[in-house]
Amino acid sequence: METLRIPADREGIIKAVRILAGGGLVAFPTETVYGLGANALDERAVLSIFSAKGRPADNPLIAHVSGIAQAKEYGEWSPLAQDLAQAFWPGPLTLIVKRRDSMPRQVSAGLDTLALRVPGHGAARALIAACGFPIAAPSANRSGRPSPTTAQHVLADLNGLIPLILDGGPSEVGLESTVADITGGVPLILRPGAVTPEMIAMAVGECKVADSVMRRLAPQEAAPSPGMRHRHYAPRAPLTLVEGEENAVRLRLAELAREEGTWVLALDGLPGMASLPGAHSLGRDAREAAHRLFYLLRQADEEGAKRIYAQGLPRDGLGLAVMNRLARAAGFNILRAGGEIQDVPMERKE
Repeated sequence: METLRIPADREGIIKAVRILAGGGLVAFPTETVYGLGANALDERAVLSIFSAKGRPADNPLIAHVSGIAQAKEYGEWSPLAQDLAQAFWPGPLTLIVKRRDSMPRQVSAGLDTLALRVPGHGAARALIAACGFPIAAPSANRSGRPSPTTAQHVLADLNGLIPLILDGGPSEVGLESTVADITGGVPLILRPGAVTPEMIAMAVGECKVADSVMRRLAPQEAAPSPGMRHRHYAPRAPLTLVEGEENAVRLRLAELAREEGTWVLALDGLPGMASLPGAHSLGRDAREAAHRLFYLLRQADEEGAKRIYAQGLPRDGLGLAVMNRLARAAGFNILRAGGEIQDVPMERKE
């Protein structure tokens, strides 16, 4: 199969609609990362997403919809859902609600819940509107790899596996959407993103963060959200996350950077990092780190990095989202500056 890469303009969207309506797959831009879309109402098309990505069948997908009216057709709607949708849609927030029978269970990996989102990217919304049906879409990469933030990233992973990539330029946010489970009456963050817990709490008065955001799932635990069960976002080189007091982190990264083939990812504000061999900037703050992270991990692969060490960020605001991706990309190998590599335990915190 030849994979065609074309602009996400009117002609491109018309071509994409034809493919999706015929049961095919299309990669398309969103403000978070590029998505790999199929007609969410076509069970065979949905299953082909798992095949193209090499994605485990127990990893649920997100149904991208045109707006609140379409969301209500496929998920049970509550006043909380309405408040959050009005506050953050279109945008990088996915809501988990109870699934109606009108949505095939394959989209939710057999769960009785459904993840719904209205993307903020104009081309993505135009595509959904032109289709007239919801689009089921995870990130457009091979399973476990860093998510794609450019059309070239998609092509590198899925060339020959899908017919079409709509090129809408680099993703604005750079990390996948926030996923909030609202079936319990209080928003519970299962996957952090650009819509932070603080923003949600400001909008509706309360927000909780699942402890699984920064730990492995135990073998018997179900994965109610994408990005929870399996290793995700990982470069080919082994990645270790370095946390601790700033000066201790600085000294440890400087020591580790001496090894040939080592990449160090750190914020601009960490003293002395710019002069280190193999140092690469995450930017000035968590927002810039979110935008650059997956691009840098893929660049490390392209340039043959042998190992990667990344500075830990504060676990609040958008920093929590960056830390979630880094921890999972590292397989939860976390080096406490001044200590040894630790593996984040699976046990639940009470």
